[in-house]
Amino acid sequence: MNQDSVKIFEMSPRDGLQNEPVSIPTDAKIKLVNLLSKCGFSHIETTSFVSPKWVPQLADGDAVMAGIARQPNISYAALVPNMNGFERAVAAGADQIGIFAAASESFSQKNINCSIAQSLDRFESVMVAARTHKIAVRGYISMVVYCPDEGQIAPRIVANLAARMMDMGCYEISLGDTVGMAEPDEIRRLLDVCVRSVDGQYLAGHYHDTSGYAGANIRASLPYGLRCFDASVGGLGGCPYAPGAAGNVASEAVAHMLAGAGFATGLDLDALGVAAEFATSLRGLTPSPLTSS
Repeated sequence: MNQDSVKIFEMSPRDGLQNEPVSIPTDAKIKLVNLLSKCGFSHIETTSFVSPKWVPQLADGDAVMAGIARQPNISYAALVPNMNGFERAVAAGADQIGIFAAASESFSQKNINCSIAQSLDRFESVMVAARTHKIAVRGYISMVVYCPDEGQIAPRIVANLAARMMDMGCYEISLGDTVGMAEPDEIRRLLDVCVRSVDGQYLAGHYHDTSGYAGANIRASLPYGLRCFDASVGGLGGCPYAPGAAGNVASEAVAHMLAGAGFATGLDLDALGVAAEFATSLRGLTPSPLTSS
């Protein structure tokens, strides 16, 4: 990817749908992925293979992966928590996987029922298996700026965790402002530290728009060399810590913003609009553009 290009990593089928309270039919999930496949995305996070007890919305991950019309040059990704999830993802034909840790001990316990150190230990066997199967692994870190239980997160914790996950073999680390409270100055303070351990080209921004700062946080990240940002068509996926509030930033809004700033995304904006309209119909939302915060 050249310097003037930015990749939008599409999250709606997984992160967008996982917290929806009403069960979304498998056929609708397949249709969403197929619409996204026409937009020009190179990466679509299609589902996760976690315990259905924890994420019942994505219990049909195998059926979704089997039902989509795969297109060449698109990596259909799946999130996995452990070896069991990895084996299911491989069997379902996932092109790449994601592993997820947290910069907050309390959130790590709540989200994956183990400490940060234990989560990394669990991933060691997954990384070995991924190398054997020649499957790329993307790393995710949640709560990189603020945790509702612990307050402000020290940037050094995030930087050390990102470096550790890169050393394990991840090709990229997605930094998640999970509660969407970070402002641009806080993102800059985070990246000031992180890029000393992991070059910006290997980092991605996963900035929720709960407080309306996602667009500004993306712009603040570009000078640090970040050229990948996670987003979800139609802004699908709210914030689990602020019911009714915005969560994922809308892919179409990010694409328009980046185009205005002179960056190419390779996305078909008309096809993106069609996908966004369908995505919002799944929960009856009206997507809003990025704020100028």
